Amino acid sequence: MPVVNFHIVWPDQTEAKCYSPSSTIKEYLSEGKTYPLEEFMNLARDGLNAASERVRAVYGYACSSAQDQLEILEHDSIKFKDMTDAKVQVIKFS
Repeated sequence: MPVVNFHIVWPDQTEAKCYSPSSTIKEYLSEGKTYPLEEFMNLARDGLNAASERVRAVYGYACSSAQDQLEILEHDSIKFKDMTDAKVQVIKFS
């Protein structure tokens, strides 16, 4: 199962390298695209959960690393939730 990292830029221009246990995340997020914060979080949530379920289908257990990554994104996004027009850009997949 191919691991995929996705690199993002938060609304304050800080960059983060994020982990997905499966390329399934590419069905939810697009390289080079900028998303409103809430949309990004919904897509990341759905994509990481789908990636974790893909691991479950292959190996018989969910991927805790996908859930850890989602928890980091949830935590980091809180500081931007009151920011007007907050956007997150997906820079690239690697």
